[in-house]
Amino acid sequence: MERDGRQRSRARLEEVARSAGVSKSTASRILNGSPGLVVRPETRERVLSAASRLRYRPHAAARGLKRAQTGALGLLIPNLTMPVYSRIVRGAVARAFERDVTVVLVEDLDDGSTDRSVEALVRSARTDGLMIASSRPGHPLRGLLGRAGIPHVFVNRCVARSRRNVRMADELAMVAGLDHLYALGHRRIGLIAGPAGNDPGARRAAGFRAHAESLSLEVAPIAEGHFTEAGGAEAARRLLRGESSLTALATGGLSQAVGALHAAWELGLRVPDDLSVLTIDDLALAEYLRPPLTTVRMPLAELGAAAVDAVLSQLEGGDPRDLVVETRPEVLIRGSTGRPR
Repeated sequence: MERDGRQRSRARLEEVARSAGVSKSTASRILNGSPGLVVRPETRERVLSAASRLRYRPHAAARGLKRAQTGALGLLIPNLTMPVYSRIVRGAVARAFERDVTVVLVEDLDDGSTDRSVEALVRSARTDGLMIASSRPGHPLRGLLGRAGIPHVFVNRCVARSRRNVRMADELAMVAGLDHLYALGHRRIGLIAGPAGNDPGARRAAGFRAHAESLSLEVAPIAEGHFTEAGGAEAARRLLRGESSLTALATGGLSQAVGALHAAWELGLRVPDDLSVLTIDDLALAEYLRPPLTTVRMPLAELGAAAVDAVLSQLEGGDPRDLVVETRPEVLIRGSTGRPR
């Protein structure tokens, strides 16, 4: 068919999907006859009819790419007991449902069993791609994934030169938190940061340092601690005993903030009368503490959804690329922050 003496341009997969009223992923898997795909007969017929009507032909290069075979994506998280990861998982599962794929959850243990389990998943082709939210630096699976050519992304962490990093604006979270404390009148603010080597924790600490300097804060000490209640309590004790003039503490995670509240109680400090406490990440628990905890809400569910989209984009032939979730952090003001005495 010609128009104005020129051959009609090739119909794109996006046009077929839009015409059939389905996602690009669903259209691709129907047209490529992916095994195990379960769709309604009328959905399949709509896609095939749209492809025929639009004279869609797969691009020659795309036919050579690895196609989704299982309809499953693996999600590797560092610790099932950390509540913050429940939001990331929920966001990933919800987006996967929208796009007709399944999420397989794997806990990244340090005993080597996880490496063997994921290696088995990769080698047996039981997942089409992986989302790695593990905080282990230099993860041993990285080399395996590269050699096997498995589409994958790193979630809530950055691997240099990978072009597969899906993360949040952690630096902006600390900017928002510090601005809130500064507006209340605090000028002596400390930070409980994440442990050494933790990528999002390092970005949050860097954001804290840079913004504290721009605000000319009198004291801005930092103590590292694990993202646990015990880690937060121990780091808070070190800060509060070493800097008795501190009027506020920011923490890199909610579990740390719970520990900081406990340490303040141990030291006879009242929150927020003697010490304001603010944390990054918001969960339902924050509202039921005493006092209720002021938090900086992060787009955790959006992060999980973006990771699914990024892996599926690679499966559909897209180039890997770094991605920062655009939703800006938001301060939720509750009872743990107030004006300093």
